[in-house]
Amino acid sequence: MYKKQADTIRFLCADMVQKANSGHPGAPMGLADIIAVLSTHLNHNPKNPSWLNRDRLIFSGGHASSLVYSFLYLSGYDISLDDLKAFRQLHSKTPGHPEIETAGVEIATGPLGQGVANAVGFAMAAKSAENLLGSDIINHKVYCLCGDGDLQEGISYEACALAGKHNLDNLVIIYDSNEITIEGDTAIAWSEDVKVRFEAAGFAVAKIDGHCYDEIEFALNEAKNKTKPYLIIAKTKIAKGAGELEGSHHAHGAPLGAEIIAKAKEAAGFDPNLSFFVDDDVKFWFNLALERGDLANALWDKKVSELSQDKKELLNSLLNPDFSKIEFPVFNAQKIATRDSNGKILNAIAAALPGFIGGSADLAPSNKTELKGFGDYPNGKNLHFGIREHAMAAICNAYARYGIFIPFSATFFIFSDYLKAGARLAALMRLKHYFIWTHDSIGVGEDGPTHEPIEQLSTFRAMPNFYTFRPADGVENVECWKVALRLNAPCAFVCSRQGLNPLDEPKFGSVANGAYLIQESQNPQITLVASGSEVGLCLEASKLLENSGIGVNVVSAPCFELLCEQDGDYIKRIFSPNTKILAVEAASALEWYKFADNVLGMSSFGASAPADELFKYFGFSATNVANIAKDMIK
Repeated sequence: MYKKQADTIRFLCADMVQKANSGHPGAPMGLADIIAVLSTHLNHNPKNPSWLNRDRLIFSGGHASSLVYSFLYLSGYDISLDDLKAFRQLHSKTPGHPEIETAGVEIATGPLGQGVANAVGFAMAAKSAENLLGSDIINHKVYCLCGDGDLQEGISYEACALAGKHNLDNLVIIYDSNEITIEGDTAIAWSEDVKVRFEAAGFAVAKIDGHCYDEIEFALNEAKNKTKPYLIIAKTKIAKGAGELEGSHHAHGAPLGAEIIAKAKEAAGFDPNLSFFVDDDVKFWFNLALERGDLANALWDKKVSELSQDKKELLNSLLNPDFSKIEFPVFNAQKIATRDSNGKILNAIAAALPGFIGGSADLAPSNKTELKGFGDYPNGKNLHFGIREHAMAAICNAYARYGIFIPFSATFFIFSDYLKAGARLAALMRLKHYFIWTHDSIGVGEDGPTHEPIEQLSTFRAMPNFYTFRPADGVENVECWKVALRLNAPCAFVCSRQGLNPLDEPKFGSVANGAYLIQESQNPQITLVASGSEVGLCLEASKLLENSGIGVNVVSAPCFELLCEQDGDYIKRIFSPNTKILAVEAASALEWYKFADNVLGMSSFGASAPADELFKYFGFSATNVANIAKDMIK
């Protein structure tokens, strides 16, 4: 029966790719035997894909999506045979790489290695959840299928080093070791001993024949008793069962061809004339997941009903966070760096929301992200990632997908480049993952251009479904958080190292609009718009202009993306058509030409010097801003 199940999956995958004339049949066919056995070990409920205590199954190699969809269809998830036939077509439930809109897909894993780090994140989140709710309520496993490409990516090692350090005994990584990548044999670029590498990181490791059902069964049974994270190295053949293409890199990313598929089906005892065929007994065995899942879910529900009242309230608050309970700090006429005000805000949120959790890539003292008095992982809220920005983002994405956590991650803004793939996937999935990025501009000063972000602000503002907040003072920082917590999307807080003077009350609009008038003249000739530290600079320049008899409006724009969502009337109200508009930002700032007539930004990298000197050197002085404004209205 295992062989029949595996062959059914193989040919479903091959048929999907063939019909779409696009896709990757090799890995799915090579992993089919493992999936057939693993399906009997998984504790999940296809009728309730969001059941909290389900085992998580992560497919790190997202190109093996035909395998994902075949497994979900056979197991009884909300995917039909017609959905399989619509593989890779517009608006289908079966896109080229898995997306979370498809029931049963735990997380979107596109770039290789992300899924391995996601799996570590799910395993860490499970330990955090177990600490809060108890081992009777949270006791599931996290399974991850990955390949040679995943383990060649550096992110996988970053994450697995953390998994070993924390003895994540709930993590099982199944490595599809077929020794093939797009260019051919992995030996052309890879020769390391993966077993030794993972043992050094703190994993238990087994090597098996990935096509031998007894060995697969034995390894999966062993996984249930491990006191360490467990790597199963499964030696497989890419495109297993595909005749002349078995073991060939040519089977990685192209249809096999109708003739080869027909011969493969005939060799396996299947009717070569039938496509997308599933025998009743195969569907029956896979569909047992429905009964097993229903029963396990019901037994878990009973345990939840027997929890103490305190635990029930805790679970409810984790599932339904109440933002109204947050007692935000008050910043009045206080000069303060926004990294400092942000740190106080993070602590206030952590005190109110039991699921608020996060940490920094070894920069908590500089990012001001320590949650004081809340303890360290796994028994507390402070996550320590070491210097691993890439893995940090992927791990926190998994926390956001786990179901009860609101995570944040932190580093210097310049190092956001290291985690951009994770931030992009967070945006694709609309995850509530909060990115804290400090040291936001040339204001970093003496550390010099290697540490001074220039193009990063524009990069993230260009990303769909992503909101980048750059607050200008402590009060605005609070208001930004109030808006961000209610957005169903990832948000970044780009914060200053240097102290910023407090702003006046808004004259029109609010942070929720992305930008608002903070100074309004009766007869304005120029509008100055900025974010962060440059708002104060524009206010200084406005005084010089007003003294010269020039009316000035000043706009603070903490969130460019929210501003772009406003209607035309609001835009005209804050950017008066009767004025010239000058945008001022110590960054590349080219996106401001959407609204502005002129932009004072950075056209080069920064330099190493005290921050005040750098701002003057690169033209960010009140006098220079005023002079540019005067030239614009001549």
